[in-house]
Amino acid sequence: MKCQRDCPGTVQDGYCDTCGMAPPKADATTPAPRAATAPSVRTSALSTRTGGSARTGSARTGSRRRRFGGGLVDVAPLPPRDPATAIMAVAEVPEEKRYCGKCGNPVGRARGDRPGRTSGFCPSCGEAFNFTPKLGKGDLVGGQYEVVGALAHGGLGWIYLATDKNVSDRWVVLKGLLNSGDEDALAAAVAERRFLAEVEHPNIVKIYNFVEHDGAGYIVMEYVGGESLKGILKDRWSLRGAPDPLPVDQALAYVLEIMPAFAYLHDRGLIFCDFKPDNVIQTGDQVKLIDLGGVVHIDDHDAALYGTVGYQAPEMAQAGPSVQSDLYTIGRTLAVLTTDFRGYQTTFKDSLPEPGEFAAYREHESFHRLLLRATRTDPAERFVDAGEMTEQMLGVLREVLAAGGEPHPTTSRLFTGELRTDARSDEPQWRFLPSPMIDLTDPAAAFLASVTVTDPREVLTLLGKAPEHTIEVRLRALRAYIDLGADAHAEAVRLRDSLAGSFPGDWRIAWYDGVLALSSGDLRRAREQFDAVFSALPGELAPKLALGLSLELAGQHAEAARYYDVVSRTDPAYTTAAAGLARCRLAAGDRDGAVEAYNRVPGTSAAYRSSQVGAVRALVRPHPAAPAAVTALAAAAALLDRLEMEAAQLAALRAELLEQALTALRAGTPVPVAVLGTPGDGVAPERELRFALEGAYREMARAAHGPEKIRLVDLANASRPRTRT
Repeated sequence: MKCQRDCPGTVQDGYCDTCGMAPPKADATTPAPRAATAPSVRTSALSTRTGGSARTGSARTGSRRRRFGGGLVDVAPLPPRDPATAIMAVAEVPEEKRYCGKCGNPVGRARGDRPGRTSGFCPSCGEAFNFTPKLGKGDLVGGQYEVVGALAHGGLGWIYLATDKNVSDRWVVLKGLLNSGDEDALAAAVAERRFLAEVEHPNIVKIYNFVEHDGAGYIVMEYVGGESLKGILKDRWSLRGAPDPLPVDQALAYVLEIMPAFAYLHDRGLIFCDFKPDNVIQTGDQVKLIDLGGVVHIDDHDAALYGTVGYQAPEMAQAGPSVQSDLYTIGRTLAVLTTDFRGYQTTFKDSLPEPGEFAAYREHESFHRLLLRATRTDPAERFVDAGEMTEQMLGVLREVLAAGGEPHPTTSRLFTGELRTDARSDEPQWRFLPSPMIDLTDPAAAFLASVTVTDPREVLTLLGKAPEHTIEVRLRALRAYIDLGADAHAEAVRLRDSLAGSFPGDWRIAWYDGVLALSSGDLRRAREQFDAVFSALPGELAPKLALGLSLELAGQHAEAARYYDVVSRTDPAYTTAAAGLARCRLAAGDRDGAVEAYNRVPGTSAAYRSSQVGAVRALVRPHPAAPAAVTALAAAAALLDRLEMEAAQLAALRAELLEQALTALRAGTPVPVAVLGTPGDGVAPERELRFALEGAYREMARAAHGPEKIRLVDLANASRPRTRT
């Protein structure tokens, strides 16, 4: 079975062999709407808690691969590392990382020429501290694990490399306490022994055992011989001699690889708490989540909580850990990976710099909005779960990759495709915008599927017979009132206000509010609402298409073009985006850019022919910002030669082209023979241009009737050059 998520994989044994995620739970109960601020110009924090949000179960991976991020990004595998080379030459905790385990104040610091002590008592509270490793090479821990040396030190303790003498001398890692006198750290280690040995996921380091040695506890875990994301960043800095953040697509690909691990933990009521670049390791062509020292049960209110300043969610100290606090750390990690984020632990400890500060934010607005939503101060405004964040990350990744010139389309689970009912129309139309998909867990979903009529009055009549007036029924009624136009505007406004009061913060209400505003000409409100939906769903294309339309209608063509460009470049099936981009570029005088936009429409699309007609007219028709040029006329002639359409329609386009050619000729500008479809570099004679124009009008007249036929024949006669009889 094909994976139902945003990836090209196949579901085997209940899990996708590419993204590692379980299929979406179609029978999930729709959670109650959260109390959030109604969408307005002051807030873009909309709830996405609908039945369409995907929660995920445990995940497995199939065949090994080198493409990360749902199979979209090539990431070079790292060669295996000899474990013995990873041992620290000098096992000591740097002075700047020595803090009291009780009061958090600095300890063990140098004074003058005297180096800082590695053991002693905190001068602030008197608590004992000891930062020296307790194990040395050759020590046998638990009668089974022979220590080779220290690998590193972390927030919870020393990490040692050892061999398992009972299991073929396999490499293992022992994680002990950084400060044996820290009771909270000891309690956390004991808690790990209780449940972490049961955690089993291909993207999570395996916990084998928990042993005691000389009064101290040690976790025994799988050795993952690779490089952490922090190490990869350091290597890039070393090679360049300056900060060199990861490209956005690479960072997203890495983090997407471990999102199934978070879904796995969260579905079991476990919160990771201390996610950061240090805790993700690439080994070969696999990525693993390591260091489970801070993992706690979500309902364990007495557990000691560990995190890292700059990554930890601001509410942790008061509200405790949650799914949303983990998602916060993921957002912060992405920010650190993709920018030279100085001050992320001080000035910007709980915020992000302005978009203009970094190229990654300026060039990829959707990525910046993804980070903003993941790191909202209010946990209720963040993503609902790891599954939802994964889907939006994949959408953003597709946009980022498409910026390189190759489309990366996919099917949205939240929106229909564009509703372009007339492929010949090239004008901005709000009716062509996509619509939110029906939440299949809604009690009235089956009933709504039976409502197949299109006339809005008939729709309203049928909705009046709905077995239950759920939010989906009311949203469908709102759309019907909008479709009725001015006569039903007051009813639409009343229903919108009622929905906003009953379901504050629901992005679907903001979407329909934006459509209502467009239909009534309130372009400012339309932009505000679509902008709010964009912030809630940064990986979806529909909000960007709607924003482009709102901005174009407001005359802000440059801004509109940015959104149209992202949409049509990512998924050429959005043909209204290509048409909108062409119109905006033409308004700026960019004829060639308009033609390039029209040419994005695939040949298999019903709108392909109209897009080619648009390209011809973009080259031919005079425009205040784009003066006609004979080179453009020649390019239009070349396009006409390739068009397949009815003779009369083709003749009408050719007539427009030839009229402009004659206008240029009368103005003293030579016209190339290419305008006549003749190869070569010569100049087209006026006589031949007139004969060709006459022929075009007569071809049009053959398909016309009555007064129109007479008008076209008169034009043909007027165009014909004078000849001797």
